[in-house]
Amino acid sequence: MTPEALPPLTADQPAGLVDRWLAGDRRVLLFGPTGSGKTTLARALARELARRDTGGRRPVWYVGADPGSPLVGVPGSVSLGRWREGGWRLEALAALCTLDAARFRLPLVAAVAGLASRVGDGILLVDTPGVIKGVAAAELLAALVPAASIDLVLALTPAAGVDPALTPASAAPPLARELSALSVPVTLIATSVQARRPSPQQRARQRTRLWDAYLGASTERTLNWPELRLLGTPPRLAAEAWLGKQVAFLDADRTLSLGEVLGLDAGRLRVRLPQGAVTSGTLLVRDAGRDAAGLLRSVKPFAGEQVHYLPPPDVLPDASLATVSTGPRPLVQVGTATAALVNGILGDPLLHLRLRHQRRSLLFDLGEGGRLPTRIAHQVTHVFISHAHADHIGGFPWLLRARIGEEGVCHLFGPPGLIDHCRGFIAGFLWDRIGERGPVFAVTEVRGERLVTARLRAGSSAPAAPCQEADLREGVLLEEPGLKVRCAQLDHGTPVLAFAFEPSLRINIRPEALTAAGLPPGPWLTGLKQAILKGQYESLLNLPDGNRRRVAELMAELTLVQPGESLVYATDLGDTPQNRDRLIALAAGAHTLVCEATFLTSDRAQAERTGHLTTQACGEIAQAAGVRYLIPCHISRRYEAEIDRVYAEIAAACPQTVIPRQGGAVEE
Repeated sequence: MTPEALPPLTADQPAGLVDRWLAGDRRVLLFGPTGSGKTTLARALARELARRDTGGRRPVWYVGADPGSPLVGVPGSVSLGRWREGGWRLEALAALCTLDAARFRLPLVAAVAGLASRVGDGILLVDTPGVIKGVAAAELLAALVPAASIDLVLALTPAAGVDPALTPASAAPPLARELSALSVPVTLIATSVQARRPSPQQRARQRTRLWDAYLGASTERTLNWPELRLLGTPPRLAAEAWLGKQVAFLDADRTLSLGEVLGLDAGRLRVRLPQGAVTSGTLLVRDAGRDAAGLLRSVKPFAGEQVHYLPPPDVLPDASLATVSTGPRPLVQVGTATAALVNGILGDPLLHLRLRHQRRSLLFDLGEGGRLPTRIAHQVTHVFISHAHADHIGGFPWLLRARIGEEGVCHLFGPPGLIDHCRGFIAGFLWDRIGERGPVFAVTEVRGERLVTARLRAGSSAPAAPCQEADLREGVLLEEPGLKVRCAQLDHGTPVLAFAFEPSLRINIRPEALTAAGLPPGPWLTGLKQAILKGQYESLLNLPDGNRRRVAELMAELTLVQPGESLVYATDLGDTPQNRDRLIALAAGAHTLVCEATFLTSDRAQAERTGHLTTQACGEIAQAAGVRYLIPCHISRRYEAEIDRVYAEIAAACPQTVIPRQGGAVEE
C-alpha cells in the first residue's frame, strides 16, 4: 500500500499515535534506519498505553529483532519482552549467535516468527534491525511482515512531515517501493528531533555491557567436544578460532542458554555461562564473539583478517618492476606487526616486518629491494640474513645507498662470512664525497655459540675497530622490551640461519574501560604499554587528569594482555633430520611459518642436489611444529604455470597452508 504521510504527528507525540492507530489490538512493525528512534518510540508507546490501561487488561509486547543493538534481552539473539511496572521485562529469547541481521536474515525471521507466535491479545511492537539498503534489506522487510502477522507499519524517516517544501522523492523513506508493495497499511512518522545515530564503537560498547551483565556471576562448564552437535557456521577446529565466540545451547528450536567460549583443547570445550544455565548436546555458533579489545562484535572468519595477498601501500611494486612476475605477495598480521613477502613467492627472498606503532621495520633476507621505497630503508633497524647467496643479500647496495646521511646504526645478523661480504659491498664504491655522512652498520656473525660483531662505516678513513664477541644464549640475537628474535643454525651445503620473531605480549587498551575511567586516549597510553613491557608494574604513571597511578592498577583496569604470537622465517635448507628437528623446535606453536617449498615432490632428486625442501617436506615440518598458518615461499619459477599443483602438495601435508585465490582472497 502507498505510505501515508501525516505531518501533524511525529515520534515525539506518542499520545497522538496511540489515539490514531493503537485504539485496538494491533501488531505493529517499527521500520527505520539505525538511530531513527525506533526503540525510543516503542518505549514511549508502551508507557502511554500502560497509562491508559488502568485495569491491566491490554498487555503490550515487544519483539527486539536487532541482535546487534537489543533494547531488552541478550545481544546475538531476538528477544520477547512485556511491559510491566514501567519497563520491559524479558519473557523469552531465541539465540542467533550473530549481530549481522542482513547476512543471517533467514534465521532472524524464523526467530521473530517463533516469538511472535507466543503473543495473544494486546499490542505487539516489532523493532526491526536498521538494515535499509540493498537486497538483504528488501527481503528482510518483506519477510518480517507475514512472519509476525503484522497489520500496521510505522516507518520512521527524518523527512516525513518536517519540511513541506520537500519534494516527494526527497521525503520518501528508505525502501519506499518495497513499503508501497506491502499488503498492510504503512504510515510515515517523523523521527524525534532528539534521535541520534550511534557510532559503531558506541553500539559495540553498549552491547558488550549487556553481554557482560547477562553473564554476570558466571560459572565455567567443560563439555566433551566429540559429543556436541554443531549448528550454524562453526569455525575451523583450532583453539584460537573458538576463543571468545558466543555460543548457544538448544533443545529442538528452543534456546536454553547462551555462553562464551573460554578455550578448546584436548577435546574439551570450556564455556562461560550464567549461574544455573542449562546446557544440551546441540551447540549453535556463528560469527559473534569478543574482539582483541574485549568488545562483542562480528568476528571475521578465522585467518581471513590475518593473511591476505594484497600488498599494503608501502610495498606496492615500483612501476619499472611491474612487468616482472614474482607471483602473489603474501601479507600477514601478527599482533601489532605486519609482515609482507615483498618480492612474492617466486622472487628474491625479502620479508619486510613492520612494527606499526614504532614507525620501524625489520628485514629478513635482503634480496632485490626495488619494491621497497627509500623511506622504509630509513626506518630499518635490524636485518636478519639467512646466508650470502646472491638472491638473499643482493639488495644490500640498495640499503647502503638509501641510508646515506641517515643517523643511527643499522644492525645486520647472519652466518659466518657476513662481515667480509658487507665490507666488500662497501669497498666496491667510491666514498670521497660522503665524509661523516656515511651509513653505519653493526654486522654480527653467528659462529656456533659465539656472536662476533664488527662496526662498518662507509667512507670512514679511521682504522677498523676490533670485533666484539659475546655468547649466543638460547639462540637470541635481539632482545628488547616487547620482542625478541631468535635463530636456529641449519645446513644448506653452507651455514644458513632460520629466524623467529617473538613479541613478548599483546597489549590492547579497552576503550569502554578508558571511557568509564574518564581518561582520554593519547600518547600516555604508549607510556603505559612500554612500562608493562618492561615489567615496571610498581612505577607511577602521570595521567592526563593530573593524577598519578600505579602501572599495575592501570594494567588491570584498562588493558587486555595476551601472550605474543611468533613468526618464523626459514629458507634454503636441505631436508635432513637435523634440519627438520631444529626448525620444528624453532617454529613450535608459531602463529605463522614462512617457509621455502622450492621443488615439487617429483623433483626430490633436484632438491637433494641443491639443498632445498620439497613441497611435502615443507608441509610436514609445519604440521609437526603445530603452526597456525603456513605461508610457502621461495618456490622455483619453473612451476609458475602450475602453482596450484605446488599448493595442493603442500596442503596435503599441512591443512594450515594459506593458499592464494584470484582477487587476493585466501584459502585455508
